[in-house]
Amino acid sequence: MSGDPIFVIDDDEDVRASLAEMLELAGLDPVTFSRAEPALDALRPDFPGIVICDIRMPRMDGMAFLDAALARDRDLPILLVTGHGDVELAVEALGRGAYDFIEKPFARQRLMTAVGRALEKRRMTLDLRDLRGTDADGTLLDEIVLGRAAEIVEIRRKIRTIAESELDVLIVGATGTGKEHVARGIHALGSGMPRPFVAINLAALSVDHVEAELFGYTANAFPGSSRARTGRLEQGRGGTIFLDEVSSAPLALQAKLLRVLEDRAVSPLGAAEAVPLEARFIASSRVPLEPLVEAGQFRDDLLYRLNPVTLRMPDLSERRQDIPRLFVRFVADAARRMERPLPETPPDLLMRMAERDWPGNLRELRSAADLLVLGLEDPPQSGTGSETLTERLERAERDMIASTLAIHDGSLKATYEALGIGRKTLYEKMQKYGIRREDASGRG
Repeated sequence: MSGDPIFVIDDDEDVRASLAEMLELAGLDPVTFSRAEPALDALRPDFPGIVICDIRMPRMDGMAFLDAALARDRDLPILLVTGHGDVELAVEALGRGAYDFIEKPFARQRLMTAVGRALEKRRMTLDLRDLRGTDADGTLLDEIVLGRAAEIVEIRRKIRTIAESELDVLIVGATGTGKEHVARGIHALGSGMPRPFVAINLAALSVDHVEAELFGYTANAFPGSSRARTGRLEQGRGGTIFLDEVSSAPLALQAKLLRVLEDRAVSPLGAAEAVPLEARFIASSRVPLEPLVEAGQFRDDLLYRLNPVTLRMPDLSERRQDIPRLFVRFVADAARRMERPLPETPPDLLMRMAERDWPGNLRELRSAADLLVLGLEDPPQSGTGSETLTERLERAERDMIASTLAIHDGSLKATYEALGIGRKTLYEKMQKYGIRREDASGRG
């Protein structure tokens, strides 16, 4: 989880010590209080942790603390500790803004799961506040290559290092990871006067017309070419030429691209002389090129020309910490572009977004932001993650039955008597939640 502080408030010294020990063993940082008032005084708006508070306490009880703490910070996750007779009160607390409740005696896994999700929600909340309170005042490169993950920070560092050089660059990464944004970042930081940036998607070019499209031609170079045409490569003269999806180029075209890279010049069809390009080449590929070279599908000499510097773009699932911030950014961009109201992006929605795999990477995340602005993507209902209130209560009931059964070593009679329910009711609920007596007793 993390080392963020967790306030533990309970007037029972044994309970405080037990909770603190569980949290410390999980690598967390509990701060204990025997009364609620000092804990309330210690809370600040930027408090990075969560609170675990007993409901039944003298003077300021848990419900009073809940109301006072949420009045200061309505997004603060507060987990209430309840006894068996306090379940109805805990349900009321959920309606008043409590994040969750945990029953005595504590089931360690239940506690750690609730604490982990509460801490994650708190982190999302503070990140969201930071983002909304910060103008787009980053550098140009920060605005082009988005993200704060270590991998992206390193890519920006490399971009700054190589931008002023004349080195060609190969960018490898899955679809939607932002390869063209990186190429534009390198171009933007390059030296000199404003220069052209020409992006050529080699996978989208017609096989029958690819040479004419790339190299251009003179008038009457072939039947039907009454007018000369400047090729896409020549349009990038003096600037940056981005060869997108270079792995899709046929071998015959690869040979001609190699000649262009070696000579830094292009020969239009029908021309007697080559046209100097004086351009930097940046190529991209969805897949590493080395296996294609081994399979005879890509020229090794072209690879060596393209990759003096290779940048590898991580999938979005490899930098999940960036997803909430990027999603909020894309939602704001979409609302501005579509001239629509800016929708809410609550922490629960951002947690759901961060848990998805996003095989389409940044492109798919942008599409999800567009859908939200259009009203086609509904935020999750409030609660623990995307759980409804009914689901949370059922989970609490299931955990209470399982923990009580375990305490009584699988004894059904002792369990239904302790829970204050009938034998038939206990059987029905155990069947509903898939709870087995053998698991609690250690037999079977």
